[in-house]
Amino acid sequence: MKKVLATGNDAVLKAALDAGAGMFCGYPITPSTEILAGWAKAADKNKNLIFIQTEDEAAAGFGAIGGILAGKKAWVATAGVGNVIMQDPLSLAEGMRIPIVVYIAQRGGPSTGTVIFSQQEVVLTRKGGNGEGLRIVYSPGNIQELYDYVFKAFDIAWKYYFPVFILSDGYLGKTLGEVAFHQGKAMPSHPIMLNEHRAAAGHSLNLRNCYSLEEELGEVLKKQISDYEKMSEKVVEHEEFYVKDADLLIFAHGSVSQAAKAAIIEARAKGLRVGLFRPLTLSPFPIKESRKVVRGIKKILVVEASLGQFSDIIKSAIFGGTDAKYFEFFKPAEGITPEEILEKIEEYL
Repeated sequence: MKKVLATGNDAVLKAALDAGAGMFCGYPITPSTEILAGWAKAADKNKNLIFIQTEDEAAAGFGAIGGILAGKKAWVATAGVGNVIMQDPLSLAEGMRIPIVVYIAQRGGPSTGTVIFSQQEVVLTRKGGNGEGLRIVYSPGNIQELYDYVFKAFDIAWKYYFPVFILSDGYLGKTLGEVAFHQGKAMPSHPIMLNEHRAAAGHSLNLRNCYSLEEELGEVLKKQISDYEKMSEKVVEHEEFYVKDADLLIFAHGSVSQAAKAAIIEARAKGLRVGLFRPLTLSPFPIKESRKVVRGIKKILVVEASLGQFSDIIKSAIFGGTDAKYFEFFKPAEGITPEEILEKIEEYL
């Protein structure tokens, strides 16, 4: 398959177009603005594409929801404070089972903070606002995966009727690299306001967003949670890298996992037995797989660019499943190099 040079943001845009997206709503915000600008250019050439630049991120989310109800594969892209502002419509989409696709380019807080990189939006993206976090969250680690998982996100969203997020960062979005645009077969969309379409897919039509009694909402949530748990086994993904004989197991996700891989290759060349467990879905999290891989592991090292948001997930997942010594390497809102990770590997081994 032929590869081309593209930035991560270009790959995200191309994946959405190849997946059959027909509508984009957004508000400019670094480091994802190139996606909005690229869609605007595409919509100028192709009148079948809809582009709406809204007054803020909340309006973008609600606008995309409206397009989805009418049958458009609508999506949004935002970052940092925009992710915060957009939680109202995203929580609505979660509670009403609306298949919105959301690209998040994490940036460091507070508010405006920094505009390129962080892993500080893990909890926000996984759990959102006033809901139960019934979302699918992918954490790609390179440009090819950006394309692959944005493309996949539309199919998964429209198959299971849960919001799907691609959790990225400015490093990935602005890096230039090789990527193969494969253009697989995309799932068709349909006007989900019509009962027969959702019924045919096995989902009840739930467009209600206001409940007078707690018991009413409780019954709806029981069904939603049951559906999510059944779906989870089908969509959960992870990667294992040199884990079979590892004495030290690293947990990392996103672009940090790529630095971890480079460090592991160097460590292995020095005779150090270290491996990587990398969740590709942060939600649902590969709990069974992570508990299985830590059996017999002597030491665990969690590496992330936040103050334990990812580590908290790991602790919860493997609780009671291992006696391994547990180490953490945090650099909130800063890039992490292979050299820094290698230094930690040598320290703990």
